[in-house]
Amino acid sequence: MISYSFDFSFLLTTWPAFMRGAWQTILLAGTSIALGFVVALVCAIIRSGKSKLASGLVGAYVEVIRNTPLLVQIFIVYFGLPSLGLRLSAETAAVIALVINTGAYGSEIIRAGIESIAKGQIEAAECLGLNKLQIYWHIVLIPAVERVYPALSSQFVLLMLSSSITSQISAQELTAEANLIQSETFRSFEVYLIVAAVYLALSVLFRVVLWAIGEVAFVRRRKLRT
Repeated sequence: MISYSFDFSFLLTTWPAFMRGAWQTILLAGTSIALGFVVALVCAIIRSGKSKLASGLVGAYVEVIRNTPLLVQIFIVYFGLPSLGLRLSAETAAVIALVINTGAYGSEIIRAGIESIAKGQIEAAECLGLNKLQIYWHIVLIPAVERVYPALSSQFVLLMLSSSITSQISAQELTAEANLIQSETFRSFEVYLIVAAVYLALSVLFRVVLWAIGEVAFVRRRKLRT
């Protein structure tokens, strides 16, 4: 019979490191989500546009990113760019890699939303005398993002969880701090149970924040619900 005695006494001295790691994870993921959404939006607009060259280039970027591991992308940014003379800190490299990754996945989600807009709505807007910019913004883009926002939110939460991989390049986020604590305390089971609980709490936090952003950004959804 296997016996194991749990011991969480190390938390008395290491909890600041866990909190520091959680905060760094929030900053890393939050920055990557904000910038990644901008990249995804721009790429989705380009792919839905009439320029075959620009659409093809964005399509190639999306396929390359979606068909290669995130860890490899992180290594290319962190270890590859210095070979070209561009040295980056671990945190900066992590943000760049995560932005590139989420931009590719997010662009396909937003593009699906754009393509779901019925042409009849655009024709109706033209009959009302709206110009092309007004039509694209109010009739196409905002409703498209609103439709796919739940999928985008899930992708962003997944990005936060995936940020743990950046510990491989010594980005000082939650998993990296946990690895250091584990190497000092030799309480692997307890340390990673705590990490799992913190990531679960962060997932809930991110979902609540993203839900609140959606409530503020998409007034029509709130009005229809009431």
